[in-house]
Amino acid sequence: MTEQTATPPADVTVNALQASDYAAWQRLGAAYNRFYEREFPLATYERTWQRLMQGDGIHGFAARVDGQLQGITHFLFQPSIWTGDVCYLQDLFVDEAARGHGLAQALIEQVAQVARARGAPRLYWLTHTTNARARRLYDRVAQYHGFIRYDYAMG
Repeated sequence: MTEQTATPPADVTVNALQASDYAAWQRLGAAYNRFYEREFPLATYERTWQRLMQGDGIHGFAARVDGQLQGITHFLFQPSIWTGDVCYLQDLFVDEAARGHGLAQALIEQVAQVARARGAPRLYWLTHTTNARARRLYDRVAQYHGFIRYDYAMG
């Protein structure tokens, strides 16, 4: 769900999500979840937003064009058995109208900066094999190591 351009335009800023971003964040989050064929009730978005605002183990950044929120990312740090804590970039989404201008890469780079500052030995993420547009960017900025994910039904 990203774009291909390497350098974001000068009017793009990436910074932490702010309390006033809720409506735009919720709109982008819902679009992200629709892409992955998921729907959540409004209460889920409200709970997640509260966690993001409280710094409850999850973090988020906003990509803004001319001050308007056009992209989001969520990430967290998790312990690793063999190394220090690693950084998992869980969600990344750019509004369809803003794609192709480097917002996704700018969001990834901001997360990478935080991960480096924290001493994380690795930053990683997942995407669906059919997400060709995002994979073009990911293949340029990261390495695919061939892992396949399995989900065990818990319910």
